[in-house]
Amino acid sequence: MRSGVGVASGLALAAVLVGIAAPTASAQPTKGKHTGSIEEAEIEIVKERVNQLPEATRNFEKIKLPAPPKTERKVTYTFPDFRLPADRLNPSVKVLTIRAEEPAPLTGNFVKAAIGNYGTFYGRGYFHSTRNTDHAYGIDINHINSLNGPVDGKNSSQSETSAHLMGELYRGTGAFGATLDFGHERYNFYGYNKAANGSPVVTPEATDIKQAFNRFAVKAYAHNRDPAQQLTYDAGIGYRYWTDNFAASENDVRLNAKVGYALGESSRVTVAADASFISDKDQAGPTVALPNPALLTRTRTFVQATPAYEFVNKSIAFSLGATLGYSSDTATSVSKAVIYPAVRLGYTVEPEKFMVYAGLGGALQRVTRYDLSTENPWLNRGLNVADTHRGPTIYAGFTSTPARGLELNVRATYARDRNLYFYLNNPIDPTKFDLVYDQHATGVLNIHGELLYNAAEKFRLGTRMDYNKYALNTLPEPFHRPEFQGSVFGTYNVFDKLMLGVEGYFYSASYGISYRSNNTPGTVRTSDFYRATDPIVDLNLRADYRITPKISIFAMGNNLANRQYQRFYGYPVKGINVLGGATYTF
Repeated sequence: MRSGVGVASGLALAAVLVGIAAPTASAQPTKGKHTGSIEEAEIEIVKERVNQLPEATRNFEKIKLPAPPKTERKVTYTFPDFRLPADRLNPSVKVLTIRAEEPAPLTGNFVKAAIGNYGTFYGRGYFHSTRNTDHAYGIDINHINSLNGPVDGKNSSQSETSAHLMGELYRGTGAFGATLDFGHERYNFYGYNKAANGSPVVTPEATDIKQAFNRFAVKAYAHNRDPAQQLTYDAGIGYRYWTDNFAASENDVRLNAKVGYALGESSRVTVAADASFISDKDQAGPTVALPNPALLTRTRTFVQATPAYEFVNKSIAFSLGATLGYSSDTATSVSKAVIYPAVRLGYTVEPEKFMVYAGLGGALQRVTRYDLSTENPWLNRGLNVADTHRGPTIYAGFTSTPARGLELNVRATYARDRNLYFYLNNPIDPTKFDLVYDQHATGVLNIHGELLYNAAEKFRLGTRMDYNKYALNTLPEPFHRPEFQGSVFGTYNVFDKLMLGVEGYFYSASYGISYRSNNTPGTVRTSDFYRATDPIVDLNLRADYRITPKISIFAMGNNLANRQYQRFYGYPVKGINVLGGATYTF
């Protein structure tokens, strides 16, 4: 046994010595004597291989559990620049937007200009501070006008000019800022008949059918939305002013605030509140425009608050509260004060993959002339503007990311609306639209779907669809509220210098009213029949080509299907309209 151990130990020792000697031996030169010093040598490293990883798909925003919809916002999806105002459509639900490609390097300033058919000129100036952790400021100026339109040339001309100024200061987790907005728009009431009782009528002058809006808005705000803070807040105070060519005006003082206080890691209490105090002037009722109408002043008060308790953990999100509101409007026989439940339950089936939710709610929705005129610029005077009572409301849906880069959102909502406005042609002057209301509650079923695919910032494609079914009582049709609305939008970055974009809309037919011709101006016309407008098909394409890091050119084609559809009865839009221009970044 001892001799075996000794042999084994000897072999192990020999192996160690060989292992130590091997590197030394390999370092010896094969020829010549060892001098004990390191000779000078030049080492050349040749890089012959590059390891590349495939480009990863990025999800900029994970789908989160959405809050119950408070308002039926009229938001127009656009490319980063504009769409021609004659073709503007107004989806009832905000769409998933496409993130614009950022220029490199980010300079914060650019100017662009374009010209097109119909005597169209477009210009934009964007001047903004570069990225800064302390502050931000900027101004955005836009102008577009068309000297001619689809009806009698200049009689259907349009123009829009706007300026937006902003500034923010960042202090820790808080932000403090202010915005200032100016706007001026010019339209014409070109929805007149070309003939009366089979005989041609005198074409009116553009100055006789003019409509113009002036807008001014200012707002100051402060917010701290850092979820790590025990107290979060978001508050603002603002003022908006609006006037039209009929000498009607609207002054609106607005307040909003949301405060949250964390009770622990998974629960918190919140209070969201909004208030609006309006003083407006207009003539007594809707009729044909008079030379010097007597203007009446009225005040409109809107106050609403929603206190709630929220609980969130890994798989469950729960909110329990109530919405209390007051609106002084009296368009129909509805209570001025309301109280609705605010209950929402969400369950995460698979984190960041699939969530389901349902809730019960309701809220008042503020309706103003400022917002209505952006949706329909051919409004009559003497309108009875009233806030919408949406509730009680029940909803359910799900959000999902079934594959990398793919996002899906589906929701079904049923609400009982009061003071829900519809647009109807005036019986004295059909070129203007009145607001009409169902005298009882209107049942509204909405099925909403959104789909967005984003492939590594190279290709993006999205669609949004809304189906709305209105259960009316006293109104024969849901005037100018289409039953189906759909849109598709996408961009494709062909290579670093070329970006292509597409945008398309489809609206089902909606209803207006046709009146018999009347040779006596200023008298009530006899209604003929309810007329369904043609379905809307609108296709728009865009291409941007970057010549140098600072100079690029672009071309846009709108309404390429050449459908002179009527979003509002009597008002056809322009046919194919193309613009071409250039952008300079500095």
